[in-house]
Amino acid sequence: MKKVELLAPAGNYEAFLGAIRAGADAVYIGGRRFGARAYAENFTEEQVCLAIRRAHLYGKKVYLTVNTLLREAELEELPSYLRPFYEEGLDGVIVQDVGALDLIRERFPALALHASTQMAVTGERGARFLRGQGIVRVVPARELSLEEIAKIKETGVEVEAFIHGSMCYSYSGQCLFSSMLGGRSGNRGRCAQPCRLPYEVLTMEGDGSGLQIRKPAWPLSMKDMCTLSILPELLELGIDSFKIEGRMKKAEYTAGVTAMYRKYIDLYYESREKTYTVEKEDLEKLRKLYIRSEIQEGYYHKHNGGEMVTPDKPGYAGADEAYLQEIRDTYLSGEKKLSLMGELVLKKGEPSALTVEIRRGAGDPDGGLLRIRHTGDTVQAAQNQPLTRESAEKQIRRTGSTAFAFEKLTVTMEDDCFLPLGALNDLRRETLEELETALLKPYRRSLPDAAPQGENIESTDIEDAGIKSAEHGTDIEGVPCFSVQIGRRNQFSALSRASCVDRLYLEADMPLPEASLAKLRAWKGQKAGRTLYLVLPYVIRARDAEYMEQLQRRLSAEDALWDGVLIRNLESLQFLREMGYTGRIQADSGLYAWNRRAKAFWQRQGVSVTAPLECNKADLSRLGLSGTELIVYGRIILVVSANCIWKTTYGCPSKESGKDSLFMRDRYSTLFPVRTVCRHCYNEIYNSVPLSLHEFGRSVMEAGPSGVRLVFTTEQPDEIEAVMTCFEDFTADPGRKREAGFPYTRGHYKRGAK
Repeated sequence: MKKVELLAPAGNYEAFLGAIRAGADAVYIGGRRFGARAYAENFTEEQVCLAIRRAHLYGKKVYLTVNTLLREAELEELPSYLRPFYEEGLDGVIVQDVGALDLIRERFPALALHASTQMAVTGERGARFLRGQGIVRVVPARELSLEEIAKIKETGVEVEAFIHGSMCYSYSGQCLFSSMLGGRSGNRGRCAQPCRLPYEVLTMEGDGSGLQIRKPAWPLSMKDMCTLSILPELLELGIDSFKIEGRMKKAEYTAGVTAMYRKYIDLYYESREKTYTVEKEDLEKLRKLYIRSEIQEGYYHKHNGGEMVTPDKPGYAGADEAYLQEIRDTYLSGEKKLSLMGELVLKKGEPSALTVEIRRGAGDPDGGLLRIRHTGDTVQAAQNQPLTRESAEKQIRRTGSTAFAFEKLTVTMEDDCFLPLGALNDLRRETLEELETALLKPYRRSLPDAAPQGENIESTDIEDAGIKSAEHGTDIEGVPCFSVQIGRRNQFSALSRASCVDRLYLEADMPLPEASLAKLRAWKGQKAGRTLYLVLPYVIRARDAEYMEQLQRRLSAEDALWDGVLIRNLESLQFLREMGYTGRIQADSGLYAWNRRAKAFWQRQGVSVTAPLECNKADLSRLGLSGTELIVYGRIILVVSANCIWKTTYGCPSKESGKDSLFMRDRYSTLFPVRTVCRHCYNEIYNSVPLSLHEFGRSVMEAGPSGVRLVFTTEQPDEIEAVMTCFEDFTADPGRKREAGFPYTRGHYKRGAK
């Protein structure tokens, strides 16, 4: 059995050294830029290079986080940022942004690409898609079951799964809570963690007369994950890498947690036939290492549940100072040293010589024994006090901050010889530098100044997949497509008389009897160029297999009605590719395109993009909105969660009715609507007021989008009519001053996300 990699976090160099000494096989770190932990201490360029060198000397690996979304100017700086790490031998880079993915595989072809959990891979289809784009390892969504991870393993891509640490309430990469409320984006590594704040849970009375308050008061705050008790199940699944969360945490946490999992992983391999038992005192030790309230096993055996969140105020339990000191003494004092065998030869009239031998580690590419002989200054005859054997040996053994220490050192020297101590220091330093260079040579790479273009390594040619590139626009050249998206049948009645609508998006989950289909056909025929798109779910999981089969039949049977689909995840895109779908595909704003390369990446997949909701006007201008749709109205989804506020508060609902009457209320009395999507078993938490760019008609039109979209979610027909009145001539007369008549936010259009 291939042994699993134990992957530890390190927010600084001290934590890195502690992780190595505690038994990590690999460490993931962040530089000063592009990492999803902007508030961690992080590593300087020199420290990253040093960590790579030290890890390789110990037979370990280093992965660098580039797991944020990058603006245009930032992406341009990425190659120069990565180059020294690439040349030093960086083992892999963790990415979220598909523009960064595309650039790295072109400019750094030998660098392993890992898909961050921020990409929200929820199944084998998404993994297959990413493998076709050069990804060698996927960090799946933390919400997946063991069975779902096993399916991803079958694709042939490596799987890196979380085993310990903090949990997000939302699917990673799909949370805009911090961004929309305070401007600090989780997609930029600056999450302010509003999920850790208290909220009242409320339901509307059936007649709409009032709100009824229910608790818990912290319904979004997840307990920390600890999988020590189910480790054998994860090991038997063949997961390639066990990931510990915590680059923001202290070095004592990194070393202590790593050492504990090292102990039990080794125990499993050494005594597979025996009963695997976790000692209670070891679990207690983990609870003393900055655990938030309580621990739970994550989603591996459950889809959701109230026992996964903290009903009371979440906070880190106080760490035991005696245990922390034990960790410091064991793993954080000094550095791991590699044992050397050495011989110093000092003969009068001949160059001084130091020979060192080291057994290469199992992880070294060449293996075997390495011997280095280095000569220094000529040994002199002593004029006064000769050099003693003890002094010579003491000087050579002073390996200081290097990664080496002499296990055995033989000194062969003539009597009455002399060599200055400084010359001995130089001999030792130069010998060890030569040794280190030889050990690291197999890892180092060179990169030409003009790097060759990378090969197109997509596994499936776009044309062969039968996917047409989606096209915006109406028959009137230069006029943007005006689109409306609805999620309820009663909302359609408010649109049926709106002549300005060119495209209608309808939620695929919306029941559409024949009478409704007839109305849609009639609406479509009222104006030349009108199109209808089905909107697919935010999350596709294994539980949706039957639903996807029905969707395939639906798209095939009703192809004369549906012109395209709106997708929100990689699972849906790969599903369409594999079914040979020939209609148009529009990516929603959560399939991010923050830079032109990301936009081009999606377009090469035959997909039109929707502008990200976190970009401001300047970002959008640099992105270029040609071929891009811009959402100008809509209640933004802040969180998409596998967990369920309704279930946590009331128990699992048995009927669909009433589930749109759920709200959260924060400490400022702001109400956030919550939608329970039972068919796919996830929650959507909406912003308290909708985004509306009605004030910026001229600015938006000057940016040149190929389409603008209004998204209706919780709105009633009369509310929709008011919004449509405000926006009805938005593209035809963008300069007109408009009064909203409803509360709204400008979102990030002016401020942008940090």
